[in-house]
Amino acid sequence: MRGFDRNALEQVLAEGIAEMKLDVPAQQQQQLLDYVHLMAKWNSVYNLTSLRDPMQMVTHHLLDSLAAVPAFSSARNVLDVGAGGGLPGIVLAITRPGMKVSMIDTVHKKTAFLTQVKAELGLANVTVYTKKVQELEVSDKFDVITSRAFADLSDFVEWSGHLLAEGGKFIALKGVAPSEERERLPAEWKVTDLQPLQVPRLGAERHLVFIERNV
Repeated sequence: MRGFDRNALEQVLAEGIAEMKLDVPAQQQQQLLDYVHLMAKWNSVYNLTSLRDPMQMVTHHLLDSLAAVPAFSSARNVLDVGAGGGLPGIVLAITRPGMKVSMIDTVHKKTAFLTQVKAELGLANVTVYTKKVQELEVSDKFDVITSRAFADLSDFVEWSGHLLAEGGKFIALKGVAPSEERERLPAEWKVTDLQPLQVPRLGAERHLVFIERNV
């Protein structure tokens, strides 16, 4: 594939992981690169991301999502809303194989891609849904619901709040710290933490927003 220099991508990924002091074994790093290869291959037809350069996919997608992984250390059952091309869901599924990761999107092309990634990478811990999150019903509710650049925080919690287990939390991956969005949250929800992320090779602000029910 044009522009896919696996050795160069592997080096940048490994350096970023080392800089963030993450524990990502070599096998998982290879799976992450396999995922980027699939994304680059499918992107020309399915328009999964506006990025066309595999190196940018590593820095802007993989390292960006990997920076958030430690926040999910205690999670057992995670839902990624508006999963698109699988960020952060696929990255979480690869790096936390003992965790259940569900991904939902309304766009069939994107969920078809996610299903293909699940099959080709052998991700037995992944479930993919094609529907609006408002219409999803599950027997085992999620202890963490996440999204990356998906929607306004108030829409995010209102649309998917029925799927959050008691004592669960939302973790939203955002760029600039969204103060106006936080102020618009419905009364039953509160921001419990706001964490800035340092992403190697990415000269942009990144934050995690933690939201829980007001009790």
